[in-house]
Amino acid sequence: MKSFNDLGLAAPIARALADEKYESPTPIQAEAIPPIMTGRDLVGIAQTGTGKTAAFALPILNHLLTKRLRAEQRSCRVLILSPTRELSGQILESFRTYGRHVRLTTALAIGGVPIGRQVRSLVNGVDVLVATPGRLLDLMQSNAVKLDRVEVFVLDEADRMLDMGFIRDIRKIVAKIPAQRQTLFFSATMPTEIEKLVGELLRDPVRVAVTPQAKTADRVEQRVVHIERGEKGNLLAEMLKSEPVDRALVFTRTKHGADKVVRALQKAGIASEAIHGNKSQNNRERALANFRSGKVRTLIATDIAARGIDVDGVSHVFNYDLPNVPESYVHRIGRTARAGAEGIAISFCDRDEVPFLRDIEKLIRLSIPSADRRRDQSTAPLAAQPAQPARNRNRNQRGRGNGNGNGGRHGRPEGRPGHHGRPQQPRGEQSGAKDGNIDSVAFMQRKRQQRGNQGANSTQRPAQ
Repeated sequence: MKSFNDLGLAAPIARALADEKYESPTPIQAEAIPPIMTGRDLVGIAQTGTGKTAAFALPILNHLLTKRLRAEQRSCRVLILSPTRELSGQILESFRTYGRHVRLTTALAIGGVPIGRQVRSLVNGVDVLVATPGRLLDLMQSNAVKLDRVEVFVLDEADRMLDMGFIRDIRKIVAKIPAQRQTLFFSATMPTEIEKLVGELLRDPVRVAVTPQAKTADRVEQRVVHIERGEKGNLLAEMLKSEPVDRALVFTRTKHGADKVVRALQKAGIASEAIHGNKSQNNRERALANFRSGKVRTLIATDIAARGIDVDGVSHVFNYDLPNVPESYVHRIGRTARAGAEGIAISFCDRDEVPFLRDIEKLIRLSIPSADRRRDQSTAPLAAQPAQPARNRNRNQRGRGNGNGNGGRHGRPEGRPGHHGRPQQPRGEQSGAKDGNIDSVAFMQRKRQQRGNQGANSTQRPAQ
């Protein structure tokens, strides 16, 4: 199918597509829109950035146009569930864009903002309600919304819903929706639990899969850098300055870690902002707006944003922390190389994260090209290091713990790298002792102790 005109969409929708200069449907749109327009249930499997929001928004708008009904009070005709506030907002914006020539009433129900305004928006009923599960349940419990008039139910990013523990909430919501409805599932992957849910909720669905499961974007250049955890901040700052970065998304595993990266980049003279669950909705929206406008070129995010950010011109994705759920890697790097563009995904991998890397490569069936910054800094892997005297070796083993220098990933005092109060790794494993020689290691350690807390280690690396 070469043109949207071949899909038989109503004239007001075709006009909006022309306004946006959309001419040809993407594969997921070309395969999903026709069966949805006939009223069939559908399961769509497509990686991020393939245009799947339009794949369900366009035929739903067509349905609302051809079957004109007035929504009843405190009800909706179309219900769309998504896992994050950002994604929900973007879905609603897509409906407003494609339905700009349609008399359309919409509402957004998400957490992080006062519920009163959302209650008022539903009083007279709406055509389209886009919601996150938690806030929708709140509205249902307060009788602010009824779901007994839903004609089309969409579950977007179904596998992310599973990852975030929303399956029980979804079942509670679906129990209130009429059995006679059209149900559409869209997901980047199809784990066993989601497959089971499909069997429970959909009737003889059409299945559309435009890419192999968990296949990463073809136009993304992927790299991995093996590095000690304490050096990740320096490496990120270095790459942000040396790489041809237009916009960069940096993913961390924790909210606390995202804030620490922002502070580290600030010390390196690089402006950035963080977006995660502890930020207020206003702060998150402001950070996204600054990122879209180019006012801030680097956005630090947790996985809450992996599927909720649709920003053109993201040239680089950095995995500061590798995800412990391999599917999240696919969603993260899908934030670049969108709409036919090319992109670069660079992952930092410390010793503890090697199993995560193996799981990712197994999932995507690809060996990611790698570099080892430890070797670049003349730091051999542990197995290749020269034998140490028993006293030094035992001391260093106590300090090393799980590879992060203090017996655990978060054991080091925040913002105090290399503090004299913690046991030290061999200097050759960090960034001194260029030849990794044990004698030079001891010399450097003595020199550092003589200089005190304001010695060489005070500028060795920024806080992580």
